[in-house]
Amino acid sequence: MEGIPAMNLILIVCDTLRRDFLGCYGNDWISTPHIDRFAAQSVVFDRAYAGSFPTVPNRHDLFTGRYTFIDSQWQPLGRDEVVLAAELGKVGVTSMMVIDEPHIVENGYYYDRGFTGWEWIRGQESDRWQTSPAHPPMPCDPAKLRSPETLVTTHQRNTFGRRSEEDTFVARTMAASCRWLERNWREHDRFFLYVDTFDPHEPWDAPQWYVDRYDPGYQGNEVTYPIYGPCDYLTPAELQHARALYAAEVTLVDRWVGRLLEKIEDMGLLQSSLVVLTTDHGFLHGEHGLIGKSHITPEWSRYVPLYEEIAHIPLIIHYPGCTPRREGAIAQPADIMPTFLEIAGAPDTGTMHGRSLWPLLQGQATPGREFAVTAPTILHGAAAGTRITVTTDEWSFICAGKPPAVGDFETRAVDGLAKRETAGEALGSELYHLPSDPRQQHNLIAERPDVAADLRWRLVAFLEELGAAPELVEPWR
Repeated sequence: MEGIPAMNLILIVCDTLRRDFLGCYGNDWISTPHIDRFAAQSVVFDRAYAGSFPTVPNRHDLFTGRYTFIDSQWQPLGRDEVVLAAELGKVGVTSMMVIDEPHIVENGYYYDRGFTGWEWIRGQESDRWQTSPAHPPMPCDPAKLRSPETLVTTHQRNTFGRRSEEDTFVARTMAASCRWLERNWREHDRFFLYVDTFDPHEPWDAPQWYVDRYDPGYQGNEVTYPIYGPCDYLTPAELQHARALYAAEVTLVDRWVGRLLEKIEDMGLLQSSLVVLTTDHGFLHGEHGLIGKSHITPEWSRYVPLYEEIAHIPLIIHYPGCTPRREGAIAQPADIMPTFLEIAGAPDTGTMHGRSLWPLLQGQATPGREFAVTAPTILHGAAAGTRITVTTDEWSFICAGKPPAVGDFETRAVDGLAKRETAGEALGSELYHLPSDPRQQHNLIAERPDVAADLRWRLVAFLEELGAAPELVEPWR
C-alpha cells in the first residue's frame, strides 16, 4: 500500500499470559526482563481487551478479523472462511506457523489453513503424543487437579522424558522459530511468522529453580493444574504456591520468548518487521474467590464473570522507526488481521469487524472505540453462565442475559467438552467503577441502574451492528 514500507509480520501469542504479571504492566515481583525490554522499544497498549473467549475462539478472531463469538464457538476453522494467512499469500507473503498450542490443530481443527508451512511442537496438555509410561506419576493429590485421568496424565506422560530446560515446550517452540528465521530470512521478499506457545497455560512445570524464586522452601502439594472454580479447596499455602508456579512459568516464557526477540534483533529484522506480542486471556489466582478462568467439574462446566484479570490483556507492537510510547486506545484481537492486511497491501476482505491499528501506530487521529466487548459464544443464549463483559474508560459491565440465566444447556464452549449438567443457579449482572475500584470489589449494579441500562443498550446495538442473528441478540436486551 502506498506510503507503507514493505515489512515482514511476526505475531507471537503466549497463552494465558496475565497482563499484570509483566513488569512492563506494573508488576514488581515477577522477573520478565526480556519482554520488558521489548516493551521499552515498542508501543504498549494499556487498554487491550480479549474479544472472543477462550483459547480457540481467540485464534478464530485473530485469523478472521471478526468477533466470532456471535456465530461460532470452540470449533474447527470453517473451510470457507476468509483467513489471514491465505489473504497474505494472495499478495506474495510467505507464511509459517510454529506452535505447541494443540487445540487449533488437533482433531481436524485446521487452523493451519492458508499457511505456506507449519510446524507443530508435540506434547502440550491434551496432545495425544506419547503412550508410556502407562501410569505416570501425579504431581500432587489428584483430587486437587483438573481432569487428572486425561489432561494431567497425558501431560505427565508427554513430559516424562524431559531432561533439561531446553526440553520445555516454550523453549522448543522458540528454538524452532529461530531456526525457521535463520533458514528463511533471505528466501522470501516478505514473510508472516506466527508463533503460538501454550505456556504459561497450565500444567505449570517450569524448572524448580524458577519456582524457588517465588516460593522457596515450600513443602506440599504441587497443584500444577488446579480445578477451575472456587479456590477454597486449596489451603492458603497451596494457593500461594500455585501462584508461584504460574509466576515461574511466566519467567520461563519470558526467557525463551526473549531468545526469539534477540534472534529477530540480531538478524536485523526489527528494522524490517512489525512484531506483535499478545495473549488470549488472563487467569484468576484467588481474586474473587476463584482460580482459573471458568468453573469446570467432571460433571458440568460453566463460565465465570470475565473480570479484569481475565479480560484485560497485554498487547505490545514494534515496527521499523517505532517511537516507544504507551497507547490508551482500546484494541482487541479482531484488529490484528486488518492491521496486517493494510501493512501488506492486501485489499479489505469485506468480512472483518476489526479496525487496522496502523494509522493509530503512526500517530494519526482516528475514531477510537468507546468500549471493548469480551464474550464467550452466544450461540446458546445465556446458558452455561454466559455473561458478556463491556469495558469503557470508566466502567466494567458484566452483562447477564434477560431473564437471569439458569445454566441447563450443553457447555461445550467452556473447554471443548460437551457436558449437559450445570450448576443451575440464577446469575445476575455486575457493574464496577474501574478508576475507583480497579480490583472490582464493589458491585454497583443496584446503585447505578442507569449506567447498566445504557451499557446494555450499547451492547445490543453493537451485536446488531456485527450482524448477530436476532434470536441471539434477544437474550441481551
